Amino acid sequence: MTQTPHPFTKFVAILGRGKTNSRSLTVEEAEEAMGLILRDEVLPEQLGAFLMLMRVKEETPEEIAGFVRAVRSQLKLPKSLPEVDIDWSSYAGKRRQLPWYLLSVLLLARNGFKVFMHGTEGHTPGRIYTRDVLEFLGMKVAEDLEQAKSQIEAFNFSYVPLEVLSPKLKEIIELRPILGLRSPVHSLSRMINPFNATCSMQGIFHPSFMATHQGAAIELGQQHMAVFRGEGGEVERRPNKPCEVRTVHGSETEIERWPPLVPEPRQPADENMQLEDLLALWSGELDNEYAEAAVVGTLAIVLKAFGHSRTIDEAEKSARKMWQDRDKSRFPKVA
Repeated sequence: MTQTPHPFTKFVAILGRGKTNSRSLTVEEAEEAMGLILRDEVLPEQLGAFLMLMRVKEETPEEIAGFVRAVRSQLKLPKSLPEVDIDWSSYAGKRRQLPWYLLSVLLLARNGFKVFMHGTEGHTPGRIYTRDVLEFLGMKVAEDLEQAKSQIEAFNFSYVPLEVLSPKLKEIIELRPILGLRSPVHSLSRMINPFNATCSMQGIFHPSFMATHQGAAIELGQQHMAVFRGEGGEVERRPNKPCEVRTVHGSETEIERWPPLVPEPRQPADENMQLEDLLALWSGELDNEYAEAAVVGTLAIVLKAFGHSRTIDEAEKSARKMWQDRDKSRFPKVA
């Protein structure tokens, strides 16, 4: 008796036909494949094979764009979208340095920029994740995109965990300890940008993925985008290292080279990782050249990517002024 092939079989076959016959998926094929996955119309064996075949060859910009389109088509969005300036992805977690980038985010919100963050936690042991820090700071994590909209309109900031955007993607990310490798979900989740923010910020760990994110942003029609190798894989500039930033502005791509902000090329890991130090740095009680440079340097990249500043020098001066002008007596607990 001849069995009818499963609808997902063709996508596994495209990726796994061997060195000479396999190929990458088109945008349309990737969108269809991810749609089946999100609707739970794929067998576990097929999903595992698909994810690992994709990992071996590494995803293309077209595939990431197709995956993102499928996710966006299933989002439970508010009837009217909030105006968002910066879409900020946070999926890596930190293990060597505190998440100083959160102070950059809060500075943006205090200066009138509307920032939407999304991310996940728990997939890699021994890391501090954004949600953990926000809850420590007493900030409410949005339970759905309607609440996120209200928070953005009231406080210029909101954070939504991945399971709110897509429970299925959260489930797949948590397969990492089982599969032993990352999957395309780690890349595509960063690019969902559910509120169609003007500027999308991407932090990655492996430099080879910068071109993939840049190309996917072009495919998706992202107005402004910046991606760079951030500390721990988050959107956080390593101020003691040169920083290559790949950007998208409309249909134009660029590679920017940002010089180090502090002279010491090596920064030892923070063995204590005390979240209270975030508050202390804000208030001025903690004197930490590296941490302050990480905050200012990260903020500068965002300002230039958004179009607030025209040059690297101008962006760094603007970021430094925002930091110096902060209200040290009042930590910006938003949302």
